[in-house]
Amino acid sequence: MTTVSTRPLTKRQMALVDAYVANGGKLGKAASEAGYAEGDSGRVSAGKAMKTPHVQQYLMQKVAEEFSRVAPMAIHRVAGLASGAKSEYVQLQAAQDLLDRAGFKPIDRSQVQLAGDIKVSIDLG
Repeated sequence: MTTVSTRPLTKRQMALVDAYVANGGKLGKAASEAGYAEGDSGRVSAGKAMKTPHVQQYLMQKVAEEFSRVAPMAIHRVAGLASGAKSEYVQLQAAQDLLDRAGFKPIDRSQVQLAGDIKVSIDLG
């Protein structure tokens, strides 16, 4: 069972998450930008803050926003590779990736059948 945190974030926690997402996940740099103490103590405090449920929830929200912002560019790039890459292998991989993401991934299952009789005889006497 998951619960949604209703605890409000402080301005510093919001700034920490915003800087963390903007700089690609560099915690020390984000801590400094958000106003945490310099050095190891600031990084430790920021790390503890990042582990709290309400900060994690805000982080997931910001990451989802970032994904939605860059997704069109990524799709355009993969589609361009599927149609224009010099390597046929790259074209194939890009086309397969597009199909997979569109929901046309092949079924991944294997079927194993065993036929035959198995008899076990234990003679203890």
